Order: sequence, then structure tokens, then C-alpha cells
Amino acid sequence: MTDLTRRHFLTLSAAAAAYSSLPLQAQLPTPGNLRLVFFTDTHNQPELSANEGTAKALTKIKSLKPDLCIQGGDHVMDITEVPRERSLLLLDQYQKTEHILDGIPIHHVLGNHDVFGRDPKSGISPSDPLYGKQAFEQRFHSKTYRSFDHQGYHFILLDAIGITPNREFDAILDSTQLAWLAADLAATPATMPIIVVSHVPLVSAAPQYAPPYKGNTNPALHSYLLGNAFQVLPLFEGKNVIAVLQGHTHLNEVVYWRNIPFITSGAICGNWWKGSILGTPEGFTVIELYRGTAHWHYETYGWQTVAPQPDSLRPIANPRIAPQPSHT
Repeated sequence: MTDLTRRHFLTLSAAAAAYSSLPLQAQLPTPGNLRLVFFTDTHNQPELSANEGTAKALTKIKSLKPDLCIQGGDHVMDITEVPRERSLLLLDQYQKTEHILDGIPIHHVLGNHDVFGRDPKSGISPSDPLYGKQAFEQRFHSKTYRSFDHQGYHFILLDAIGITPNREFDAILDSTQLAWLAADLAATPATMPIIVVSHVPLVSAAPQYAPPYKGNTNPALHSYLLGNAFQVLPLFEGKNVIAVLQGHTHLNEVVYWRNIPFITSGAICGNWWKGSILGTPEGFTVIELYRGTAHWHYETYGWQTVAPQPDSLRPIANPRIAPQPSHT
């Protein structure tokens, strides 16, 4: 063997050894084809036939045979201000109803109404073993923010629910979560398709559709849109983010920013079980993932409220239609 041949052989051997030692994440699987259902803001409760409505929505979702479901937050009407007994009742009822989807993988995102006893009005002490986000983590066996891979796609579930020292709600990602997100994205190969999920929208035009939203009484806090999205969005640079799924506003909306679709889904509960809200009827979003691309539509499930409330806009004539890229 000549020196040149030997050097070439050693170079190829070293390259092969280096490749075989790469982490599995770097050896990317081909993104598959799967159906994802993103349903959010169920706001389940015994009143207004809400539990029956949730059951009807989940039955419709199951009929679509999704490969994966993500619940986008606000599972129950509210467990932030009500007494412990009421909170436990709501959580029990929601989980019992969600069993309709048994057999389908479901991932859960924390909503602002899912924070156990956050408000002092609840009478719940911060020393309670379920206080704050602990109830969510215990009930759904999940951290409030995390990521996972599924069939060649990388999913990032964010926790957009901040709690101030005064036990107020502030829609932000804290510094610890920002550092985790930066590290998670840095470890994700540039070509791997990424789907980000946040209860509170990162990007939305919703404040333009109606008079100013009056949530928190403290003007320094954020309650409608993520207060520090400007710190999150730059982390997406150079990454293959194919969709950001959002809830909270109860509106069916798609906004593009730097070619990323920020898809806000209408709510299972519509206008808190009183009909449509700004023209968006009760429903959920179906996302077809196809060879690394996302295609979506909004789906209703035929709910008729028992307590209709006038809407300033007529319900969308065909909520299934949404602008989106074609297959490539």
C-alpha cells in the first residue's frame, strides 16, 4: 500500500468512525406523514353543558383518527381563583372526559387558567402540595415546558404562564426557560422540522380585532400576548420552524412572521360556552404533517350553546379554509 493510499484509507476510516459516533439526533430520520390535532381552551365545567360540549368535541377528534393530539392549555374553566374543592372537581371532570381519546398520544400545555390557587382569592396557600403549577405536573405527568421528537419532527412545548411574587399572572418566559429553549434549539439540527406550542400567542394580530383587552389590572404585566416574544423569536433564526401553535385568544387566525406561520386556534369552548367569538365558532385545528411540511384547517364540531350571547361578528362561513403553503 502506497503512502498516498494509506493516508486516503486512514482519512476515510476516521470519517466513518466519527460518523458512527455521532449522537442519534444528528442521524436524522426522514420526517413522516402524520395527523396532529391541536385542541385548546376547553374550559371544562359542569355549567352551560360544557362537559357535554367537551365530550362532543373529543368524540369528533377521535373520529379523525389523529396520530397525535396536543391540548393547548386552559383545560378547565378556572382553578386560579376558586376554592380547593371546586378546583379538584374541575380537574377530575376534565380528566374523566379526556378518556374519550384513550389510545391516542396526548401532550398537554399549561394555560393561565390551569394554575392551581394562584390568586389569593382561592384561599389556597402556596404551601399546598398542588399549589401553582404542581397540580398540572402531577395530573398530567409532565413538566410545564419540554421537548420531544416524533416521527422525524421536533416538538417544543412552552410554559408562557409567569407568576409574580404577588401571585399575579404575567405572560412571559423566564430567564431559566429562555436559556433552556436556546440550548434545545441549538442542539436541534438545522434541517429538522420544528413545531413550537405556546398557550399565549407569540405573534398575533388579535389586539387589532376588538377593543383593548382588559386582563390584568397591573399595566406592567402581560395577559393577552407573550410579553417577551422579542427574546424568543431570534432563537428561531437558522432553524426549520414549520409552525407555531397558539391558543388563549379563542380566535382562528394565522399570521406569518419571517415565513413562519403562527397558527392560533379557536377554542373548544368558543366564547366560554356562549357561542362564537368575533366570528370564530367552537372548534379545533387539524395539522397534516407531510414530509416535513405543515398544512392545516380549522374544524368545528356542531356545538349549539344553551346560553347564546350576541357576537359582534357573524360566525365564519367556512372555518375550514385557511391560507397555507401547498405541498412541495
